[in-house]
Amino acid sequence: MTTPAMPPVVDQATWRTALDDLRAREKAATRELDAIAAQRRRLPMVEMPPYTLVGRDGPVPLVDVFDGRRQLIVYNHMWTDGADWQCGGCTGFTSQFTRLEFLAAYDARFVIVTNGPIDEALAYKAKVGNQMEWYSSSESSFGADVGAAPGTGFAVNVFLRDGDTVYRTWHTDGRGTEQLSHSFALIDLLPWGRQEEWQDSPRGWPKAPTYSKWLDSPGIAAAYGTG
Repeated sequence: MTTPAMPPVVDQATWRTALDDLRAREKAATRELDAIAAQRRRLPMVEMPPYTLVGRDGPVPLVDVFDGRRQLIVYNHMWTDGADWQCGGCTGFTSQFTRLEFLAAYDARFVIVTNGPIDEALAYKAKVGNQMEWYSSSESSFGADVGAAPGTGFAVNVFLRDGDTVYRTWHTDGRGTEQLSHSFALIDLLPWGRQEEWQDSPRGWPKAPTYSKWLDSPGIAAAYGTG
């Protein structure tokens, strides 16, 4: 095996200067993220039809998925009916969210909605040890209408409830979902980063095919699931 390259070794003062240069960019990025969040809070919204999803106890109007709260975040989980293992990226991503009680103080909730049948969805939830609440949109057009049609990709959508009326306020997909993840944030702190082929890294840094280091669905199940 080839030993990967390492950062150059310098004295403390040189290291501090380089860190301070980076810190200036990090602070600028933080201020830009604050400005983006402020713009997000000023987005208009669109009224949603009265969808009915399916939960563990049967049909559930979308307005009731809020469970009495005013704000709702939905992760639209990719799904293939009858598959032993669902999307590894979705499975790994949502496995991070095991303590969501803090959202209650913000009058909010975070749930998973998938296009798969609810019985399959709940069985898969147990299989991989997922801690979130799952709903199915298999009997409505909800998934397709919020950018996550059956057989396509994943998405994150945010909703606001005013009485019995639900509004859609925000949407993202692809790498836009990374802002919800702590795993990439931790990995990006490492000297070698994600080690994926697309990354801009110095010569000699370890590299591997994109996604190859991600913990896939069987790995998530082995770590957290019912066995």
